Amino acid sequence: MKTLSSRVASQLSAVVVGMLVLTANAAPDINRERLSLDRGWLFHLGDIPMPEIKGHGASYGNAKAGNAPGPAGTEYDDSDWRKLDLPHDWAVEGPFDPNANISQGYRPRGASWYRRYLRVDESERGRHFELQFDAIATHSTIWVNGNVVSHNWSGYNANYVDITPYLRYGDAMNTISIKADANPMEGWWYEGAGIYRHAWLVKSNPVHVVTDGVHAAPRKAAGDNNWEIPVEVTLDNSGKVAADVTVEVNVFDPSGKQVAKQRQGVSVPIFTPTVVKLPVAISNPAIWSLEQTNLYRVTTQVFSQGKKIDETSLNTGFRTIRFDAQQGFFLNDKHTKLQGVCIHQDHAGVGVAVPDSIWEYRLRRLKELGVNAIRFSHNAPASEVLDLVDRMGFVVMDENRNFNPSPDYMKQLEWMVRRDRHHPGIILWSVFNEEPVQGTEVGYEMVRRMSSAVKALDDTRPVTAAMNGGFFTDLNVSHAVDVLGANYQVPDYDRFHSARPDVPFTSSEDTSAFMTRGEYTTDKSKNLIASYDDDFALWGNSHRDAWQAIDTRAYVAGGFVWTGFDYRGEPTPNEWPSVSSVFGIMDLNGFAKDAYYIHQVQWIKDRPLVYIAPHWNWAGKQGQEIRVMVMANVERVKLLLNGRELGEQKVDNYRMNFFKVAYEPGKLEAIGYNGDKEVARASVETTGKAVALELIPDRKSLAGDGRDAMPITVRALDAKGRAVPIDNSEVTFEISGAGKSIGHGNGDPNSHEDEKGKTRKLFNGLAQLIVQSNFPELRGESKGEIKISARAPGLKTARVSIPVKAVAAVPYVAESIAPLTYLTDWRVSPASAERLNPTQVLADNDMNTWGWGQPPMMNMPGNIKDGKYRLYRTHFTPRKNLANGNGKIHFYSITGKAEIWLNGVMIAKKDKFASGELNLDLPAGEGRRQLNVLVEGEGDNKAGVDGNVVIEPKK
Repeated sequence: MKTLSSRVASQLSAVVVGMLVLTANAAPDINRERLSLDRGWLFHLGDIPMPEIKGHGASYGNAKAGNAPGPAGTEYDDSDWRKLDLPHDWAVEGPFDPNANISQGYRPRGASWYRRYLRVDESERGRHFELQFDAIATHSTIWVNGNVVSHNWSGYNANYVDITPYLRYGDAMNTISIKADANPMEGWWYEGAGIYRHAWLVKSNPVHVVTDGVHAAPRKAAGDNNWEIPVEVTLDNSGKVAADVTVEVNVFDPSGKQVAKQRQGVSVPIFTPTVVKLPVAISNPAIWSLEQTNLYRVTTQVFSQGKKIDETSLNTGFRTIRFDAQQGFFLNDKHTKLQGVCIHQDHAGVGVAVPDSIWEYRLRRLKELGVNAIRFSHNAPASEVLDLVDRMGFVVMDENRNFNPSPDYMKQLEWMVRRDRHHPGIILWSVFNEEPVQGTEVGYEMVRRMSSAVKALDDTRPVTAAMNGGFFTDLNVSHAVDVLGANYQVPDYDRFHSARPDVPFTSSEDTSAFMTRGEYTTDKSKNLIASYDDDFALWGNSHRDAWQAIDTRAYVAGGFVWTGFDYRGEPTPNEWPSVSSVFGIMDLNGFAKDAYYIHQVQWIKDRPLVYIAPHWNWAGKQGQEIRVMVMANVERVKLLLNGRELGEQKVDNYRMNFFKVAYEPGKLEAIGYNGDKEVARASVETTGKAVALELIPDRKSLAGDGRDAMPITVRALDAKGRAVPIDNSEVTFEISGAGKSIGHGNGDPNSHEDEKGKTRKLFNGLAQLIVQSNFPELRGESKGEIKISARAPGLKTARVSIPVKAVAAVPYVAESIAPLTYLTDWRVSPASAERLNPTQVLADNDMNTWGWGQPPMMNMPGNIKDGKYRLYRTHFTPRKNLANGNGKIHFYSITGKAEIWLNGVMIAKKDKFASGELNLDLPAGEGRRQLNVLVEGEGDNKAGVDGNVVIEPKK
């Protein structure tokens, strides 16, 4: 039998191309692998009604483990489903609908299904297997092999699922089915739909560190330069016996040098989380700051009998934070004004399925702007984003989504704190945003409980809540938080500080001003808003007013502008056809609006800056006054037109400087001075008409790992090579080679173009294409070039080639095509001395006369005298591609004589008692089939269906 199994397995590996084979490829002394599950998913858009459950047998079976019906089950035919890779946001792929929800950007939402398959090698039996989904929008249910293993009630928290009990080993497939229901809404902005963050498979030793199970938040100890990391490690044991292990923690400084070590033995009972405390002392660490992001690596290892059986690591940093009620925020005892922005998580072309490298681009744009603080509104971001934050130097308000201290929702808050508490960038935990009960005792009691849960997990950071009122009642949320967060309430800043001078205070959200990039005349009929910072929401302020109110009050720790980037949905103050917001300092692509330069000259102090707006292409307006805004951080500015001096002003760093200029084509310049010295200069020029396109890659090359992505700026040039800021040409893209397009945008809040198509119009001179490298082959590399061309009618075509560098692939589980159908659920009759009727009907309500089984079933002779016959019965529905005469029934092995009956007709006989393999053509037909196997044993020898039974293609 061993030889037969080996031969069959070899045949199967040739048939099932891309089957998800999980092999133990870790180093022999480390028993943990974290493999990407991003590849090889099957997707169905729309819900699939579950089959009606009718009758005693169906009702009984429905209540049993592993018997999920329809697409949740193991035998569902998904052969016509779309194949794709994660992360995936299907809502951004669809059309806009004026009848859909405005807050979701007029994108229809609904339910969808995902499926994929795993093959787990016999050699891995005994390991611990965990599925990890970093986020699924919005509510999700996960089945493994027909078993419900998880319900998740938020589209923003990760889901960790122990699937070890449900696994099949060897050739039989494991089926993962996910219903992603995006009908429920958690926010009032675009939330996307589907599995839009990464997915992982973690394989570990039965005794292992649980996910997010290392608490390593440094704190200052007694003495000038003494610190401690009071490390706590949570272990679990899914093995068969309690285990005595040794836990070792090593700390490495930013250069990789080991600077501390701690060991401790512990006994870990079965299925009992066990916490080990290993405090680590560190002297004179390199401090983490906004300018010097020194990160230390904390590595945790678990040893059993001298062998390393698990290892995990994380980054952390040494820094102090302090919110002072009179002087604001201090980082490492240095006063730091929070120059912050609120941001959502969608980007042009990709929706909420934002590649990690596009997040790096977004954060880099914020850094260039002068941002030092980010509020992730109003939900926990992807963990990779917080890693970037730590490396790039931002402080963060980490915000909970659902305000509810009931058990299901408290778990979401606790998950966020456990996952994120090692990040030095996080300085505040926020438990809510703008809740109607914020000014009541109810709100106070809810926050009190949530704050207590946070402090139990991390007492090194204050708790806040973003309140937009309710500050002055006798009992409200401000009495339950450590730092008051105020949304917009500028008139109440001083009043609150006067009433509660002992409470630290920050603006948690401010501004809500409107701008359409590149527009300088408000036209309500076209939903266009000028970029002079004159328009803002009734509850908000201009960018200039909001920052002045914050910066001139020492007790206000800082502010978070609503928002850093435009985002889909909430197109206030507009409605259809507007489909995205215009609050952003930048548009959906990360292209700067004038608000970008207003804040940059306010927030950047270490170099002189001058900017000028608007553009200088105003054909037909010769002699008419154009309002000119100069933004600068110098002492004074002088304005010139075609070399003629027009005027000079002292710089107002809060209000900016404005001039009225009679338009004439040419060159408008602003010169900045400190004292009598020119220190900066900016200009805008009248261009000619567009004659060519230009492609500007964000970086010089891409990593060939299938995950690295890059934005490419698309713009039109005149004959002198100058960018034309008013060109709106329609551009057609062609991409070939070692990469692909994953979307594009132009920042137009009124655009309804297909973000995944081949064409995109420039909007006020700009568009953005996002390309991504191809996935390498399993354990291979991807390299070469991505070749991109952009053409538009009447313009010279632009071409660019981007090198794709060979890199080691992120360890991943290979993608899959549709698997073979393994018949695993059988009814087995009692043994009989007389030949049984192969077509006998078992009563629908008889659940006890016959037993259940799955191959191998070597259960003869029976427990009666001369019992040598037994009947095996199962049902199956073949996949469409096998039901039309192209399939076969493959019995790996039957021991004993046998008759094979399909739908009441005998289709084959086996006349020998010796073990043998059978391959039978599957007759063409539709619907569910009943397969009966009558086995006759010989004497006292064991007999039965003792090998897998598979529906597979004919050779």
